Parts: sequence; C-alpha cells; structure tokens
Amino acid sequence: MSIEVHIDWAGATQHVGHLHGSARSTAVSFVYAPNWLERADAFAIDPTSMPLGAGPLHSPALFGGIQDCGPDRWGRVLIERAVRKGVLVGKSYQDLDYLLALADASRIGALRFRQNADGPFLATGPAKVPPLVRLAALLRATDAIHGATETAADLRFLLGEGSPLGGARPKASVSLTDGRLALAKFPKQDDTRDIAAGEILALALAREAGLNVADHQLVKVGRRNVSVITRFDREGDRRIPFLSGASLIGLPPGNAGAYTLLADGIRQFGHDIAGDLRELWGRLIFSLLASNYDDHLRNHGFLMRAPGRWAISPAYDLNPVPEIERAQTLKTAITEDQREPTIAGALDAASRFGMKPSEAKAELRRIHRTVSNWRSKAKRLRLDTKTLAPYATAFEHALMDEAGRLV
Repeated sequence: MSIEVHIDWAGATQHVGHLHGSARSTAVSFVYAPNWLERADAFAIDPTSMPLGAGPLHSPALFGGIQDCGPDRWGRVLIERAVRKGVLVGKSYQDLDYLLALADASRIGALRFRQNADGPFLATGPAKVPPLVRLAALLRATDAIHGATETAADLRFLLGEGSPLGGARPKASVSLTDGRLALAKFPKQDDTRDIAAGEILALALAREAGLNVADHQLVKVGRRNVSVITRFDREGDRRIPFLSGASLIGLPPGNAGAYTLLADGIRQFGHDIAGDLRELWGRLIFSLLASNYDDHLRNHGFLMRAPGRWAISPAYDLNPVPEIERAQTLKTAITEDQREPTIAGALDAASRFGMKPSEAKAELRRIHRTVSNWRSKAKRLRLDTKTLAPYATAFEHALMDEAGRLV
C-alpha cells in the first residue's frame, strides 16, 4: 500500500511525501517528496524519527508523528466493531489501516492522506461535524458500544467523527455554536465517579494557577456530565501541525520517559524555549498536587508555530485520580533516574527547566495555593457534594502536605 501524505501549511495543502506499508507487516517506510524538499520553509513532520532529507526512512511500526493523528484505544474499538459488522471492509487491520479509517475533517493536526493525486482525502466523512446539541445522540451511541448493542448506524455516526487525542474514554468531535471544533468526552455506564466533572475542575484550577489550558466546559446531558474540550489545533479553517511529546523526543513504545527528557526536547526543537520550559515545570507541579497520574508523554502536545519549531500546546487530559485508583495508573517520572516523584525532587530538578530556585518556589507557592482552594473552585463550578466526595484524596494528600512545608 502506498499513500500520499499531505500537510496544511502556508495557506495551502502541500504534498509532503509517500508512506508505504504492507497488509502483512507493521513495518513502514517514508520518502519526502522532492518538491517539499526544495521549499525554503520545508520541515520534518516528525523531527526525531522522520528527519528531513532525501532517501527512504524505515520503521518497524508507524512513525510517531503519523501515529499521533491516528485513533486511540476507543477509536480502535469502533473500527474493529465496524469491520465485524461490515460497516468497514477488511479482515485484519495494521496501524496504517486504522489511521486511514478516521474522518479527515476532524483528524488531529495538519496531516492528511490519500491514495493518489486524484483521490479524496481519507477517510471521507460527513459534510458537517455534529453540533453540540447532538450530544445526547452521541452519548446514546457510545452507551450502545459499551453495552455491545450497537447498530451499524451507531458505528457510522461515531466513526464519521473520528477519535483524536489519546485515551480510552469514549469521545467524538462536535461543533460549538461559534463554529469551533471541539472534543466531547462521554461518561461510561460503569463509572464509579463523575470523571467529566473531575477533568473540568482540574482544567479550571490549572488555568487559575496561571497555566495555559485548552478552553473547556461541562455540559449536562440528562443527568450525566460530558466534558467538552475546544480543539487547539484549529484556527478557523486552518489546521495546525501537531506532535505529541512522546514523538517529539522519539520515545520508544513501552518507555514512560521523564519530564526532564521532554525539557531536553523543548531545548532542541522548541519555539519559545524559556517560556515552554517554565510552563512544563508548572504542569509537572500541578500534576503532582492535583493527582494527575495519567500524564504520560502522549498527553503533552506541541503545535508548530514556525518551520521546524514546536511550541507546547494548551494542556489537556488533566484528570485527578483518587488515591484508591492510583495503583492502576502511571505517573511520569520527573527525571530519568527518579523512581518516586516528590515535590523536593521537582524543586531539585528546576534548573533542568531553566528556573532559579526562587522562581521555582514562587511557582510552587502559587500552584499550591490554587489547588488548596479546590473546594471553593468546585462550588463556583456548581459541582455538588456527592460529585466532589470521591475527589477529596486527589487534592488532599501527602504531596500537598510536603508542598505546604516547602513553600
């Protein structure tokens, strides 16, 4: 299989190169197009695993920068169900097949794919993304998936919108009233707490603490909450190139990485290096204090702001995890040789993020003060006591106590 790879850049859709794969293997190869290499503003679409240059590039699996715009675990579930029900044609799918099954209109980032110069961009989806008012219909369809009662119509409805950013939670693209693209994240019927409310609370606290976060809102659908996160890889109709933190530093599969490795990647490929290093350290501290344990490096994103220079994206997927659930989630290490993240360890590593000790303590003080007032913030968001109860151990714990002693 040979696929043309294009990217929206400089006001037009540009042909970047060709991606080659096989139905019998996960291995792929890529070749940059000569016309792309001749451009004065040419850049690598993945600076670590797909460096700019002539000649073929080979990988045992899909390149990170291309995998980033493919489906997550939820998206793969939809595709596999659709194949079984005959909604999609195929018997066995490789990573490339999953990638091409997502709707082009809502695909994360600026990469686009087609089989030849005369063909449509893959996959063709509906003319319009569902508006926010259709959340109830989308929620009913996701409930059907979890209950294994879905119809072919449910699968077409959900698959048509794609499943961008990472994670296993059910989700779909929606259009806001002002026309902006957003991601709706739905509850599951077996949830033991209101995960949408927890995410919106964490995002609101992070913004109040001075961090750059994606626009967000909590929407009530019947008696259940849905978190709606505005897509930051779009400016009107313009697509912005996106890369995950894991891809930026070429993190091998199965390697959790560390915040300091991501800081090194910012130094090498960053747009606003000093500003992004400070932002990253603030997110590290916030994740420790707000128990955002599922903060693997695919949950850190970067947007291209100049050819070959990547700026940290607004924060997303901030999810406070109660103490009883933490054994089931990973916590990204602060440094390469640190096992258990601590506030003291974060302060010791602050120089790796270009921060002086006094600057780091001031940042810690501000974030700690904000997280300490989580109950007040929750009340301003109109979250009731029953919703908040499971989150007490996410915001009141030993690391908060340690931070209180150190500030």
